[in-house]
Amino acid sequence: MTATLPVEPLSLPVTGMSCAACAGRVERALRAQPGVTAANVNLATERAEVSGTATPEALIRAVEKAGYAVTTTVQEIAIDGMTCASCVARVERALRAVPGVTAANVNLATESARIEGVAEAGALLAAVRASGYGAQIAGAANAETAGERRTREASGLKRNVILAAILTLPVFVLEMGGHMVPAFHHWVHATIGMGNSWLIQFALTTLILAVPGRRFFAKGIPALVQGAPDMSSLVAMGAGAAWAYSTLATFLPALLPPGTVAVYFEAAAMIVTLILLGRLLESRARGRSSQAIERLIGLQPAIAHLRRDGVTVDVPVAEVRPGDLLDLRPGERVPVDGLVTSGTSWVDEAMVTGEPVPVAKTTGERLIGGTVNQTGALVMQATAVGADTMLSRIIRMVEAAQGGKLPIQALVDRVTLWFVPAVMTLAVLTFAVWLALGPAPALPMALVNAVAVLIIACPCAMGLATPVSILVGTGRGAELGVLFRKGEALQALQGVEVVAFDKTGTLTEGKPTLTGFHPSEGETRETLLPLLAAVEAQSEHPVARAIVAAADGMTLPETEGFRASPGHGVSARVNGVEIVIGAAREMAARRIDISPFADLATTFAERGESPVFAARDGRLVALLSVADAVKPTTPAAIAALKAQGLRLAMISGDDARTARAIAATLGIDEVVAEVTPEGKVQAVDRLKALGKLAFVGDGINDAPALAHADVGVAMGTGTDVAIEAADVVLVAGRLPALAEAIGLSRATMANIRQNLFWAFAYNVALIPVAAGALYPTFGILLSPVLAAGAMALSSVFVLTNALRLKRYGARS
Repeated sequence: MTATLPVEPLSLPVTGMSCAACAGRVERALRAQPGVTAANVNLATERAEVSGTATPEALIRAVEKAGYAVTTTVQEIAIDGMTCASCVARVERALRAVPGVTAANVNLATESARIEGVAEAGALLAAVRASGYGAQIAGAANAETAGERRTREASGLKRNVILAAILTLPVFVLEMGGHMVPAFHHWVHATIGMGNSWLIQFALTTLILAVPGRRFFAKGIPALVQGAPDMSSLVAMGAGAAWAYSTLATFLPALLPPGTVAVYFEAAAMIVTLILLGRLLESRARGRSSQAIERLIGLQPAIAHLRRDGVTVDVPVAEVRPGDLLDLRPGERVPVDGLVTSGTSWVDEAMVTGEPVPVAKTTGERLIGGTVNQTGALVMQATAVGADTMLSRIIRMVEAAQGGKLPIQALVDRVTLWFVPAVMTLAVLTFAVWLALGPAPALPMALVNAVAVLIIACPCAMGLATPVSILVGTGRGAELGVLFRKGEALQALQGVEVVAFDKTGTLTEGKPTLTGFHPSEGETRETLLPLLAAVEAQSEHPVARAIVAAADGMTLPETEGFRASPGHGVSARVNGVEIVIGAAREMAARRIDISPFADLATTFAERGESPVFAARDGRLVALLSVADAVKPTTPAAIAALKAQGLRLAMISGDDARTARAIAATLGIDEVVAEVTPEGKVQAVDRLKALGKLAFVGDGINDAPALAHADVGVAMGTGTDVAIEAADVVLVAGRLPALAEAIGLSRATMANIRQNLFWAFAYNVALIPVAAGALYPTFGILLSPVLAAGAMALSSVFVLTNALRLKRYGARS
């Protein structure tokens, strides 16, 4: 559904204008859009005021096509009072109707909305509140946290359940006791009298509906009047109908046909009590489902020990700035991200990275905010604070994933949009059919069955089926050191058939070392290595760093005219001569004969070492071999992925023989070798022919391939560019976490399918039973009280099933 502009103007913040001509160009572009009646651009305020019926998306595209930009924002709103999928649809419609909103996504499990566009926060809050729900900007200084809101809601529900139960018990005993124990019926008739019994039931049931049950009428009736009925509307209509009929039978029985005078106060009271109990259980289960994000937030310490003018003072973490020196004592949490400047210790990073074994930290090692220093005292220098810390970024990624909607949710949304109106129509039909064709007394039986249809229908379960599984699944992923940057990644990853790895830094340590140096006849290592290192010092390639490290302590000459050919080699002039260093393909391109070292190069490659040739002024002078050790965790990770039935591939810039040797050692099925950084996208395209592909990488040059793959997986120890391009992040760079991520994705999607099957099967099976479909054959009718109990338990079942994901991959 796309929002359209009402008569009042929409204000667009436009950037990039520098003069009156720019403003005129934007104005003309906006006025040319169909539906725009007026457009005025103010250069000083950098805003465009537009009136008409054009969509915000069309206006933004028009501005961008003119060469300027519209600053859109993403806002998070915490919503209070949603109970079912119909509530979600209602709030989404209200938000999308606000001028300037380009997209609105409401999540029942997280009780939040994510809105994109140019709309003001005040307009968004007003739209939600006008729909009958509470709203506040998420994270505002005076705003309740999600945990505080849930605690308040649970406390209110608990009080209401207790009060409703106390008031319902005598109503239930007075009415149902006589049906179960005939002697009790005679006792009530002889002592209290049926008239007085009905009056007592009327008074108590009225209190139940007016006090603990008021929430259903306060929300359900306005929603019904506005033509957007929800779960509360069904409860209000069902309980209200039972109460109204019973009240009529109590005070004006002459208005009812002979033989139809009966009361159903106990049904109205039990409906409210049981559904309130279900809401309470649901609220508690929701709280458990979001514990993972709350635990992450709880990892942030409040105080840091800041070294200032030679004295250590305690300051709030918010006051720490990059470059500050901080003391870290044994047993304390690391306050912000930083580097160890002195001291040694072991740090427990499990809660942030999922790495179960404490990590040794010495001078120069990285520290992650929120992790726990175990044994030693450290001094650290802050490198990232506030929203820039890894923990803050993890929390944002998890929240974004939890607030997202999977493609599978689109079908659910379409069904739930019409679900409540369909149920109300079925209830009316049930009443009419029973009244016309049912046995005597037809009127009470028609009422009872219509009420049962209203009460048993459960859009709550359908609304929760997908988001609560995402909530628990992404939270569990964060605990295992796996971040799903987008909710859609959960659905995409479970269908992966092929996993392709970038070799360097992913399968290997990414820290190559020089393992062999073979100079040509007449040349020496001592003469050549400084020349080669001087050239490679200009390069960022891992092989270059290995050669430079091998020349540590040597004096390097000056270079000029440095040139790099990514994936091939480098060259520069040193002391007036040209030095070329690279792979065999670089030498071939320069027509440099490498045959003297061809056999030795083959031997290196077959051992999994990379042969690197060096030439001076067009003549081969040395063969070097460089090896990058395979990470200790890689073999186990490969084995776990193969056990999941996945086909594995490796993409490498290495010589084909080297790449095949490494792949054979690890048991990798497919190898794409001698790939340039620019060629990784083409390599990914080739591998996609084998099936749905996940690509795993860590470097800047992996970013295009990560974005191009069906699912991009970045190592959390890699570059920010790679992480931003990926769909999934392995926080600690632990490759075994990839198998856990795929397994968790499969488990989450299976959980969602189970929930959806239950939610739909429950409604499809029990609504006809409530309508009396079994009565003609078996004489079975479903009491509204049992209907209320079934409805209350259906959403609890969905939540409890989703909570099973919290145990996924639990270590013994």
